[in-house]
Amino acid sequence: MNGDALVSVTGAKDSWPENRDTLLNIRNLRIEATVYPPGESPKSVILVDDVSLTLKRGRVLGLIGESGAGKSTIGLASMGYGRGGVKITGGEVILNDRDILKIGASGMRKLRGREVCYVAQSAAAAFNPAHRLMEQVVEAALLHGMATRAEAEKRAVALFKKLGLPDSETIGRRFPHQVSGGQLQRVMTAMALCSEPDLIVFDEPTTALDVTTQIEVLAAIRDAIRDTGVAAIYITHDLAVVAQVADEILVLRHGKLVERGMTQQIINHPHEQYTRALVSVHHIDHKQNDGGNAPVLSAKGLTAGYGDGAIKVLRDVSLDLHTGQTLAVVGESGSGKSTLARVITGLLPPLAGSIQFDGRQLPPLLGDRSKEDLRQLQMIYQMADVAMNPRQTVATIIGRPLEFYFEIRGAERDRRVAELLDKIEMGKDLANRYPAELSGGQKQRVCIARALAAKPNLIICDEVTSALDPLVANGILKLLLQLQRDEGVAYLFITHDLATVRSIADSISVMYRGQVVRYGPKGQVLSPPFDPYTELLLSSVPEMEIGWLDRAITSRRMESAGN
Repeated sequence: MNGDALVSVTGAKDSWPENRDTLLNIRNLRIEATVYPPGESPKSVILVDDVSLTLKRGRVLGLIGESGAGKSTIGLASMGYGRGGVKITGGEVILNDRDILKIGASGMRKLRGREVCYVAQSAAAAFNPAHRLMEQVVEAALLHGMATRAEAEKRAVALFKKLGLPDSETIGRRFPHQVSGGQLQRVMTAMALCSEPDLIVFDEPTTALDVTTQIEVLAAIRDAIRDTGVAAIYITHDLAVVAQVADEILVLRHGKLVERGMTQQIINHPHEQYTRALVSVHHIDHKQNDGGNAPVLSAKGLTAGYGDGAIKVLRDVSLDLHTGQTLAVVGESGSGKSTLARVITGLLPPLAGSIQFDGRQLPPLLGDRSKEDLRQLQMIYQMADVAMNPRQTVATIIGRPLEFYFEIRGAERDRRVAELLDKIEMGKDLANRYPAELSGGQKQRVCIARALAAKPNLIICDEVTSALDPLVANGILKLLLQLQRDEGVAYLFITHDLATVRSIADSISVMYRGQVVRYGPKGQVLSPPFDPYTELLLSSVPEMEIGWLDRAITSRRMESAGN
């Protein structure tokens, strides 16, 4: 450990040869799970198939791949753990020169939190809301007898400072709900580092964060890894992110190893077709539609809030959306994007302002709108899992709008459902499946088909690709654009992903703290000169380039110093 950088926690670990470079050696790992298909006998599914890897002390290995590739499963296996009925059925996991799969339950308890620690994707779900942050940060060090409370808390404060947390001396007294998402993610990193482990598994630690927050957390994690000398497995589906922290990258697909190499080689000269597809994701050819016709949606002076208006979330928001266009509404969490969608759909009546839809005034409350109003304005939600009834088949979910709006039933309904499944490139064979039997991308496609079944003029897409892997998300975006060309439907696309905006938007509205700070055609909004917030957003989008993070952080600090 770098004793100059941080206060060291005392306490001897089990002895092992310190002169050996290899920390982790996974050999021929095989992991399986038992699934229970409806109406069928249980069967075994292979999640990880004959994967081997090595990790040297002080190095960072990036695990990249889409959902179901086995990234998190392998990361957890490095701790000797399989979650949700997952079992390690073959291979070895050699950590510090011993196979941890053979050390038993007692050995595992000594290992976790001492030699290897885990940083989850959602810190909010990982912390106990009833305990202060400091109690949870120092828990592992105290449990393993590696430090006194005073020593552990001293190191925790040093880590808070290293990770750029405000009020490093006192932030530990707060409860989890009293800090922001980005701050909580950094506290969780401090918790993993506090017991001075040899290995930390980072499982998508910045995916749930806004880009402006992500860059600071990513830099803090990268610097903490470098300064403490800990080895790390960094799990993500974003190559641009892992390129900033990893020394080597291992590409996985369907539980198998696709390619492994140094970060620069993987980014600049990938060998395998799948890796090349990951590198080139978001390259969508979309010709900008400048509109020119009367707007299908026109919002004027919208102001809205919660608690009888005591907390204002939208302030004088105005925008227009034309037929066949995509208007992207971008901004970080809390900017008012989703609240704007709630106002437009009638779920939250505005305190002031008006909404015109297809040339007519929309009633502010959903309950006062006509059936035709409801039909013409549909919505696709961020989390497809919670947007569908798990007890209904795909045919029932897609067929419901056909019955409700057009009174189409029986064989005609089945025919239309089959047409819609073909339109979303899924096929009628999936009509009788339940949501649990579909992948994340398939679920989102079903939600798209359900919206299209109503033949709407406008679809509000609320972060519809943020929970999807890049390749799956890319397929969804291409599908939406094709459907727009075929059906002439307009999209109000709510997102914080600037790469998505560049790919599909015709016009952009940038929101900050409930206000529109920049609005217009895409080419105009994305061209300088920029207002300070738009410039911050654009400069925070990770680029597939080695060294981008260093340049972005340097530029941000120079701007802060200048101000």
